[in-house]
Amino acid sequence: QVQLIESGGGLVQPGGSLRLSCAASGFTLDYATIAWFRQAPGKQREAVSCISSGDGSTYVRDSVKDRFTTSRDSVKNTVYLRINSLKPEDTAVYYCASDPDDSSCRDAKYTIWGQGTQVTVSS
Repeated sequence: QVQLIESGGGLVQPGGSLRLSCAASGFTLDYATIAWFRQAPGKQREAVSCISSGDGSTYVRDSVKDRFTTSRDSVKNTVYLRINSLKPEDTAVYYCASDPDDSSCRDAKYTIWGQGTQVTVSS
């Protein structure tokens, strides 16, 4: 079964860090484009990062570029989103998504989505 499963969310104080995980099954992330999105309450979903094996393209949202890092573990078939210096405005449900055709980050069509993991930043 093709699926993505996120984990690692939780309640964190401002200034803290989290590492979100996105584990894939049924397909190999090394040959797919993978992205992280987030959706805050009452707001539209927004892309925060992307990595593509197809053309090596990457993307990180400008507003989080100095705090968000995406990495990939091929052995575990898992992609991670490391978030440092968390702010209350980072509160959102975070989703990972994949384009199994391994398109560039600019052209990707995400057809596989995880269920999301909640990140709440509050003191």
